[in-house]
Amino acid sequence: MADKARAKRLADLIREVVAEKLHRGIKDPRLGTRVTITDTRVTGDLREATVFYTVYGDESDREEVAAGLRSAKGVLRAAVGAAAGVKHTPSLEFVPDALPETSRNLDDLFSRARERDEEVRRASAGAEYAGGADPYHVREDDEDGEDGETGTTETAEAAETAEAAETAADAEAAEAAETAADAEAAEAAEEGGGTAGEKG
Repeated sequence: MADKARAKRLADLIREVVAEKLHRGIKDPRLGTRVTITDTRVTGDLREATVFYTVYGDESDREEVAAGLRSAKGVLRAAVGAAAGVKHTPSLEFVPDALPETSRNLDDLFSRARERDEEVRRASAGAEYAGGADPYHVREDDEDGEDGETGTTETAEAAETAEAAETAADAEAAEAAETAADAEAAEAAEEGGGTAGEKG
């Protein structure tokens, strides 16, 4: 069994020879530039080679290319044998490369996902939050309600203070009036006593 390095070198050579022959050495309209050789694998005994390829086109184009490769297999193997200089030229098996197809499928999935995201964005453009943009924000009417309760308490306290002050003022005024009346009565009594003495 050959070593891996030798198998790798032969695989690279087969890929280059086949690609060059398809583009320039074969006059089959089914092939040409529509075919791209993507990779080549060679078995450990160097007797079989698998050539992976992609096709630019639709399903019908891929079918035509597959038929063209089967038809050109002998010519391509002869070109590989002439270039490689080995005792046994590997047989060639052409296999469509699934990686580009997988990549296209992924691109389609991403494209559909972007379209759905855009639809969701447009649908939510005019929507509003159920609980407001900030559900923990204290509303102004709540704050006003608390201030209103505080203001009512302060008003009641002020009314009680005013009432107490008025009562105290009334008491002081009454007391002052009573004192003034007593003073006038005493003065009148004193004047009356002096007049009576003068007459006697």
